[in-house]
Amino acid sequence: MTPKEVLDLAKKNEVKIVDIKFTDLLGTWQHFSVPTSELEESLFEDGLGFDGSSIRGWQAINNSDMIVIPDPTTAMMDPFMHVPTLSLICNISDPITKEKYSKDPRNVAQKAEAYLKSTGLGDTGYFGPEAEFFIFDDVRYQNDSNQAFYAVDSEEGIWNSGNSGRDEEPNLGYKPRHKEGYFPTSPTDSLQDIRSEMLLTMEEVGIEMECHHHEVATAGQCEIDMRFAPLVKCADNLMWYKYIVKNIAKRHGKTATFMPKPLFGDNGTGMHVHQSIWKGGKPLFAGDGYSGFSEMGLHYIGGILKHARAICAFTGPTTNSYKRLVPGFEAPVNLAYSSRNRSAAVRIPMYSQSPKAKRMEARFPDPSANGYLAFAVMLMAGLDGIENKIDPGEPMDKDIYAMGKEELANIPTLPGTLDEALEALESDHDFMLKGDVFTQDLIDTWIDYKRENEVDQLRLRPHPYELYMYYDV
Repeated sequence: MTPKEVLDLAKKNEVKIVDIKFTDLLGTWQHFSVPTSELEESLFEDGLGFDGSSIRGWQAINNSDMIVIPDPTTAMMDPFMHVPTLSLICNISDPITKEKYSKDPRNVAQKAEAYLKSTGLGDTGYFGPEAEFFIFDDVRYQNDSNQAFYAVDSEEGIWNSGNSGRDEEPNLGYKPRHKEGYFPTSPTDSLQDIRSEMLLTMEEVGIEMECHHHEVATAGQCEIDMRFAPLVKCADNLMWYKYIVKNIAKRHGKTATFMPKPLFGDNGTGMHVHQSIWKGGKPLFAGDGYSGFSEMGLHYIGGILKHARAICAFTGPTTNSYKRLVPGFEAPVNLAYSSRNRSAAVRIPMYSQSPKAKRMEARFPDPSANGYLAFAVMLMAGLDGIENKIDPGEPMDKDIYAMGKEELANIPTLPGTLDEALEALESDHDFMLKGDVFTQDLIDTWIDYKRENEVDQLRLRPHPYELYMYYDV
């Protein structure tokens, strides 16, 4: 869509407000709105000013002026506003030099796509995330110097079964048991209509959708799958995905979270990311090697496995991510690859023998990630594997969860904490700097922000379970 076509779209839909959206460093949509009198073709070149010092991890207050430049190809009617509102996703630029901002996540993703083309290895990197989430009916939390608590509740929670749970006047049961939430029909799956509404709304904003279903955990864990797309487009779609899920949950008096591990004792929330490289309309990961993979595809996997610990700083970017990535439980922490095997960190799906379906699946990311940065860092790691012909080693086709300690000793693992992931990023990020895709400034800012605002803040606070374990020492 051109700027002129955006103006025509606004006129056709009698738009009153234009919503300016951009993504901050951590992956949250920020926005402000302007009247349609501001919607002129010049807007797509000149942009609009805002205070970059008030956005997390961005500018200092003495250098705060920034510009948002709307991308006309992202124009879409906002499906939630009562006042007709046109949504535009924007890039960030410096107001003086007009250069794209190095810490704008969308800019990083765009540079990753450009770097892929510059290598001549391919022209399109396709990404397909499977973002899971929980839909709860109530959430409360508080943290003070003398007390801390959290509580989440769901009408689907197994703890609310029978007569011992919440009063539902009457309580009819039908609660998914722990780890038994995968695919039951209604009435056990009580969220069918809500997920259908989410999926159809995603289609309204131009996202190609594939399916939706209840996920493994009790208490409203869900998954809605969207079709793969080129890197930047896929990251844009993921932002819409989260926005739509949260707003439709709220419309129904519920709340949705993409937090990786909100419940103890049941499956956490992951975001498996399918990836492939194409050139001239042809898939490059199909071949006659292991599981029908090409040498290029295997080298891509080699790059992902080699740099996985550093990648985790962006694909598992919260302290809570490592409550999910725990050895011996549902999320794969062992750096191995396999076909069909969901206990390996990297899987080669075998649903179809079509060359177009050949892709690898990274199973360790979670949806707390900033899609622009997470997809970009995985692409850069995979390209490093191709460029340096990194051997992924022998595949691991047995159930890793059933292996003994001696067998596991030779398989490297993912970081056990966010701090470990940040340390890995500090020592292994040269592959990210190629093509100026990630800058040293962005990496340093990410590490410093995460340590100061997340790792240290959790480290400083006593945990409620510590009182249970240690109060009587």
